[in-house]
Amino acid sequence: MEYRTGATYLIVHGRLVTFGEDHRIIEDGALLVSGDEIQDVGTTAELTARYPDVDRLDARGQLVMPGLVVAHTHFYGTFARGMAIPGPPMKHFLEILARLWWQLDRALDEEAIRYSALVPIVDAIRHGATTLFDHHASNRCVDGSLDIIAEAVLTAGVRACLCYEVSDRDGPEVAAAGIRENVRFIKRVRQEAHPRLAATFGLHAAMTLSDATLERCLGEAESLGNVGFHIHVAEGPFDQDHSLVEHGMRVIDRLHARGILGPDTIVAHAIDIDAWEMAVLRETGTWVSHQPRSNMNNGVGVADVPTMLRGGMKVVLGNDGFSNNMFTEMHVAYLLHKVHRLDPRVLPADEVTRVQFVHNARLATHFFPKPVGELVPGAFADIIFVDYVPPTPLTVENLPWHVIFGIDGTQVTTTIVGGRVLMRDRELLTLDEEAIMARAREVAQATWQRFWDLSRASG
Repeated sequence: MEYRTGATYLIVHGRLVTFGEDHRIIEDGALLVSGDEIQDVGTTAELTARYPDVDRLDARGQLVMPGLVVAHTHFYGTFARGMAIPGPPMKHFLEILARLWWQLDRALDEEAIRYSALVPIVDAIRHGATTLFDHHASNRCVDGSLDIIAEAVLTAGVRACLCYEVSDRDGPEVAAAGIRENVRFIKRVRQEAHPRLAATFGLHAAMTLSDATLERCLGEAESLGNVGFHIHVAEGPFDQDHSLVEHGMRVIDRLHARGILGPDTIVAHAIDIDAWEMAVLRETGTWVSHQPRSNMNNGVGVADVPTMLRGGMKVVLGNDGFSNNMFTEMHVAYLLHKVHRLDPRVLPADEVTRVQFVHNARLATHFFPKPVGELVPGAFADIIFVDYVPPTPLTVENLPWHVIFGIDGTQVTTTIVGGRVLMRDRELLTLDEEAIMARAREVAQATWQRFWDLSRASG
């Protein structure tokens, strides 16, 4: 049988890890999937007796878990992989932006946008990431760019919240195009009400946005009603220094004064912030996304996530365009804060997994019409099978340490989103991976050539 959206079937013989408020592990568990949601949860014996004539998908004793959520990523960075930047090594974050990212986003055309989305979506399906919050830039191909990404998302079958990052760095016409693209796409998402598409209003960073542009973005967002923003914040010292010199206030204070923060807004990184800025983020209910691999790679510092969590802030986990193996992101977060604080007690496994499986799930549920990230009746049927045979007992209490020390995204064998099976027994069913990768290599070569041309032209 083809397990597509709209079908009704039983997942049987799984070791269910439910998460949610009634978090439990159900041995030899089963789920009834109907349409795009979970309708019943119990043991295999209970559900096969209750629904004897329903088709069955056998999990064969694997872990059955909710799909993972990526709180902040960049599909458009795909073609940076393997790219060698000529000249001396980039010595700080602003130079990385100028020499790599701000040239790459200018080099993207429509086909490059399409394939730079398809490649990480393949990666997401393979590693059990089913909902992704993407932050896009393609400054010479703005209009309609989010439609290209949305087409890839809908074809593949994953769930995604999209936005375009508005910036003044390429002049007023490009900034205006970015604003226009966000507004247009938000209206499209609302009109279509597709259960696998959502939208925020994208902003690049405080340091590349004038007060006038921020006011225009805020005005457009207010005219739409109930729209949040997705923005990089204090990713490195330069953002904070720029804000103090140019605006006479710190980044979070400036964004708060402009009305950007709030329970519908995601700020990425928040590394170089002080205690008062943390308090503002907490009081406004703003989501703060942590990307440890990216922060380490860029040498920009370590966000004070342990303190944020202690203060009850809404911390979530993203990857900033690194691989969509979010188990790896958890592993790195677990280790990074210990070595940074020189204290093995910092950010224990249960706190790391709570960020990924509870906070990220709440973020996704905030933006989509049904619960995401838990195996409960009424939740979206976003489900993964993980081929993990624990060498020691597995319980709700010790699950976090199994996740950190034993479970990895490469063990995902089956990925389901909205009841539709996107990968079964490691075979992709909605995308031709071989064809995508072959064409991506050709598109990357053309994109790189445009990148080199732009780099030479800019000196």
